[in-house]
Formats: sequence, structure tokens, C-alpha cells
Amino acid sequence: MPPINLLDLTYDGLEAFVVQTLGLPRFRADQLWRWMWQKDARRFEDMTNLSKELRAGLPELACVHWPEVAETHRSKDGTVKFLLRLHDDCLVETVLIPSVQGRYTQCLSTQVGCAMACTFCNTGQMGFERNMTHGEILGQILVGRRFLVDQGLPELRNLVFMGMGEPLNNLDTLLDVLRTMNSDIGLNISWRRATVSTVGLPKQLDILGRSELALPAISLHAPTQELRARIMPKAARVPLDELMACLDRFPMRPRERITFEYLLLGGVNDSLEHARQLADLLQNRRCKVNLIAYNATDDAPYRSPDRQQVERFEKYLWDRGMTATIRRSMGADIKAACGQLKADRLK
Repeated sequence: MPPINLLDLTYDGLEAFVVQTLGLPRFRADQLWRWMWQKDARRFEDMTNLSKELRAGLPELACVHWPEVAETHRSKDGTVKFLLRLHDDCLVETVLIPSVQGRYTQCLSTQVGCAMACTFCNTGQMGFERNMTHGEILGQILVGRRFLVDQGLPELRNLVFMGMGEPLNNLDTLLDVLRTMNSDIGLNISWRRATVSTVGLPKQLDILGRSELALPAISLHAPTQELRARIMPKAARVPLDELMACLDRFPMRPRERITFEYLLLGGVNDSLEHARQLADLLQNRRCKVNLIAYNATDDAPYRSPDRQQVERFEKYLWDRGMTATIRRSMGADIKAACGQLKADRLK
């Protein structure tokens, strides 16, 4: 058997490995956990509070394997995109995005490829290869955090599961990842700083809600069932009224709101009539709308919306009493949109 990657274990799994496989006291799991998640240790020989015998013997049974950085691209606006190679040579992407306050948000992938096949998404057009593991998903954070430290850049502040893949189609692993993130002896990243982007899968959303581990951001992108079926055919298998009913029962604390992501495609879903339909759909719900202008590339299936039309769309929502913001376009010069870098590599 090849050595087990300890990053793939939850804390309970690591404790079982230490006690049952190694025959050691439980406190050794605590030590290993802190070394891996707090101190970025990748070699057992660096874990100085472990005995010499344990440090020498562990490599026969275990390893601490981070994703390999295949490419790093830095944008003039401060965005940093990594193409990562996993242990089986699969490629995924993760992006560090600076805020106006100077801190960074990291966009994380949860799958290699994606099965949802949204017509505007590079990743969706690649198809699905496999789910990412606990260690592969969290390994992106280790890579991003180490880069920021080495470059003397501000700290990693927030996490968004908006990269490659549909997070709720890898739900069990996602929940383990969120619990590990929250560990106060590990990454110690509060659930309040994590957002899970999803096309909206009611059964999985119900489970996420009961876990109280993260809030969802819904990739809506269309105000009607008919239009959603055109641009997001697999996601639209869930009727909009069923999705809205699921979100209405999602447990939220008093000041929390659901975010709806709306990608504006030129001439497709960006008219004032679409804005009216969207306001009608979301009226009286505890939500905010994140408007994203589509960034068309040479071989893109859609065109970018007119900037004035984007602003008119936003103003209409505000006039209807809704909270709406236009997301800043970041990293266009390094192809920071989901799947663009991998798509180029595959070509």
C-alpha cells in the first residue's frame, strides 16, 4: 500500500490512525494536526516534538503531500492564479483575489472538472473527471497561504468555494473540509468567512443548512425557468419554485442573507425585463444579488454585456428595494475565470 496522505484525514481519522495503526497515545494526533495545518510542515523530520523513532518510521506509512504548483500567474491588479497538479496528474485551479482593503479571498475548487455543463463555463465544458479529496481541497489553502507569507502580502481572509466543480456534488468531503477549516488547532478559519457557491441542489442544500457550517451563494443567472434551462440545462432540472422553497427554509441567523450570483450575458439575460423578472422572483426574500459581467474571450459562446446596461440593471434592482452590487472584474489579463487556464493548457 502506498503511504497515506495525512492531509486527507479528518481529525477523528488522524486520531484513529495514530491510536489504532501506530499504537501511540492520542496526543500525538494533536501534535501532527498542528504541524500540518498551523505550521505548514510537510516533512516529518521537521516535526521536532515527535520522537526520533516516530519521525524516522512515519514515512513508511504516511506522507504530507501538497498539490504541486504547475503554473503561477500574477495579474496587474494583484490577482494570483495557480494551476495545480494533483497526485494523479489531474489539473485544477485556485485563485487569490485581493480586496480593496488589501486582504485576500481565495477561490477554491472542489472537483476536477464539473458535471453541470453550464454553457458559459469553461469548466463545465470540460466534463467531470473526479471529486477532489479532503487534502486536495484544503491543500489549495496551504499553497495560497504560503505564497502570501513568502511574498510578504496581506493575510488570507475569506474563502469561496466557487472554483472548478459543483461543491454540493462532493458534499460529504465538503462538510469534512468545512469542519477542518473551523478547527481552532488547525486552520482556524471561521465559518463566517466561507461561502459555498452552488447551482442549487435542494437535497444537498438541506443537509448544508442543518450542518450550520457555511452559507450558500446560488448561481442563478436567469430569472425564469425557461431561460435557465437554455443556459444551465442540468441545473434547471430543479424547477425554480422548488429551489426557492428550499432556500426559504434554509436556516439563517438574524443578519444573514442568501447571495444570488447573476452572470450578465450580452443580449441573453441582461435586459430591464430580465431585471424585472429577477426582482419579482426574489422580492421579499432575505437576499442580495451579485451581478457579474461576462468576460468574453475569442472563442466564447456569448458576448460581454454593455457596461451602461449592467449599471441600468443594477439600478433597477435598487429601485425595487433590493441590494445589488456589480462584482469587480479581476484577473482578466491572466485568464482568472474558472477553467480558463486549464482549458488553455489542454489545448
